[in-house]
Amino acid sequence: MNKPIVQAAVGLVVLAGTALVAAPAAAAPLAPVPSLDVQRYMGRWHQLAAVPQPFSVNCARDTHATYSLLDGQNVRVENRCTTWTGGSTGVVGNARVNDPATMAQLHVSFPGVSTQDSPDGPTNYVVSHISDDYSWALVGDPGRFSGFVLSRSASASAERWREIRAVVESRGYNSCLLLTSPTTGGREDIRPLCTV
Repeated sequence: MNKPIVQAAVGLVVLAGTALVAAPAAAAPLAPVPSLDVQRYMGRWHQLAAVPQPFSVNCARDTHATYSLLDGQNVRVENRCTTWTGGSTGVVGNARVNDPATMAQLHVSFPGVSTQDSPDGPTNYVVSHISDDYSWALVGDPGRFSGFVLSRSASASAERWREIRAVVESRGYNSCLLLTSPTTGGREDIRPLCTV
C-alpha cells in the first residue's frame, strides 16, 4: 500500500475515532490513579497504542514522549515520532499539575499550538493506570477523547497486550478505538487494540 493511501486512511480513522471515542454522557470522568510518583514517571515512554488524534496524523512509527521534571508543579514534555517520509518531527511543551493530592492530573500545553498555548488550564492529561513497576501506563483526558498506552519498552508480550486491553476497557474506553502504534522492535502493524 502506498504512503498517500495510508495517510488518507489514517486521516479518516482520526476523524472517525475522535468523533466516536467519547464516553457515554452518563459515564464518570476518567479517574486518576490514587497517587503518582512523579520522579518515577519521568523519562522516556514509547506509545504502544492510542486513540488517533489530528496532531499525530503525520506520525508513522516510533512515537515517544520524554518527561523531565522542572519543579514541583511543572514537567517538560517532548513528543517525537518518525514521519511517513522517514523524517523526524516533534514538539516541546509543559505539563502543569492540577491535582496536588494525586499528582496524576495535569494540563499539558504546547507554545504556539492554537488552543494549547497557555500553561494554565483545565486538566487534559490524566494518568488513569500505572503498573506497579512503572513499566506501562494508560493516560487520557477526562472525557476519553484521547487515550494513550505508554510503555518503557517499545515492545510488549502477548500477555502484556491482554493486560493492556483489560485495563483500557476497565477504564471505560472502547478498545476497538485505540490503534496500535508501530515501534522499532515491537509491533509493525496498525490495528484496533480489541483485535490484539
